[in-house]
Amino acid sequence: MPRPAPARQRLAGSAASLRAVFANRGIASMLLLGFSSGLPLALSSGTLQAWLTVRGASLQAIGLATLIGQAYVFKFLWAPLMDRIELPGLAPRLGRRRAWLLPLQALLALLLVGMAWAGIPDAGTLPRWLDGLAGWLPPQQLRLLPVILLAVALAFVSASQDVVIDAYRTDLLPAEQRGAGAAVIVLGYRLGMVVSGGLALWLAAEWLGWRGMYALMGGFMALSMLSTLWAPRPPASLPAPASLRAAVLEPAREFFARPQALSLLLAIVLYKLGDAFAGALSTTFLIRGAGYSPAAVGLVYKSMGLLSTIVGALLGGAWLARLGLWRSLLVFGVAQGLSNLAYWGLAVLPASLPLMAGAVGLENFTAGMGTAAFVAFLSALCDVRYSATQFALLSALSAVGRVYVGPLSGWLVLRLGWPGFYLFSVASALPGLAMLFMLRRTIEQRDHAPEGRA
Repeated sequence: MPRPAPARQRLAGSAASLRAVFANRGIASMLLLGFSSGLPLALSSGTLQAWLTVRGASLQAIGLATLIGQAYVFKFLWAPLMDRIELPGLAPRLGRRRAWLLPLQALLALLLVGMAWAGIPDAGTLPRWLDGLAGWLPPQQLRLLPVILLAVALAFVSASQDVVIDAYRTDLLPAEQRGAGAAVIVLGYRLGMVVSGGLALWLAAEWLGWRGMYALMGGFMALSMLSTLWAPRPPASLPAPASLRAAVLEPAREFFARPQALSLLLAIVLYKLGDAFAGALSTTFLIRGAGYSPAAVGLVYKSMGLLSTIVGALLGGAWLARLGLWRSLLVFGVAQGLSNLAYWGLAVLPASLPLMAGAVGLENFTAGMGTAAFVAFLSALCDVRYSATQFALLSALSAVGRVYVGPLSGWLVLRLGWPGFYLFSVASALPGLAMLFMLRRTIEQRDHAPEGRA
């Protein structure tokens, strides 16, 4: 029996493999495009929630503002059109996918600068151009209207960018590189969220102010256009679908012809429900409910939380190979549900930065493991012939809980208090785990059917 390689040799081999991955221009471009994908999300959700909180918006208004992200739920509706239409002028030079990416990134940069320009005015100092709406909306809501409308547009364009990046990754990377490409793009995505979450909160609180920070994020978004120009063109340009029937009906028909198709869709919605409740008002909870400053939340919660998610996702991906898909979904799902008790602890114990760091690190670490298994689950459900459209549909469904629990969360906090709300978030993870037992055979079949993976 051959002896195992010494630890030093294994580390050297891993480093060589890492260098080989990043020497590949296609894989390296996934890191940059992942950053471009992750940057706008927090700026229309968690970071915006912190801005609204600091500016004195009501809890109900902050809860309703979580509906801004519903573009991520419905992106599958326009995904086939983006697959079908080739932009004249840009497409012959950049290819079908990058021809869409470049103008979308430019529009995202302009929207972020627009949010910085609009700002959130003080009560009683509304711009004159809003006077005509004074009879339609209360002053408290009216002063939030400009930045909220721009945030809605930001989420729509960001969701569209995600559709194109997913399709571009599918077109560019051969089958043997798709695993590495997916891992690298998740890393870039999380780094983008660190910048637009933790770093953005610190910059807004300590240096630039909220409007200056959003303008800076618009500059970062504009720089992301360079990553699109640098990214390689797919070696063989795949033709656009011949008709909307080919782009829309065939992927849907293939999926819904499967046994338990509706149950699979329900499991996708429910699996991350506990996480969605825990994170819906987490920024507001830490600032207003637990008494931490925005700067502390930015440095500890946003940055450490997202870095913990990265570590959890990497370890979850490694353990996934040993446990298999169904067991990973179950074990990681139980862990991410129970980890919400850490926020319950923050709600009942005195404020302490080490306590917050531990609670946030634990919750995000288990969420990262759950995300690794969940992304593998979505990929296993995709037919390789229709992976772009089907992945857009399935990933949109996965955002349902994250988007729509926001208004309900505000209502629950008012009635249950923060400790009761986080106990409820633990219980809300149970339906998703129950669906896993119902679908065990189907999930294990998809796990062992490589021809069905994206």
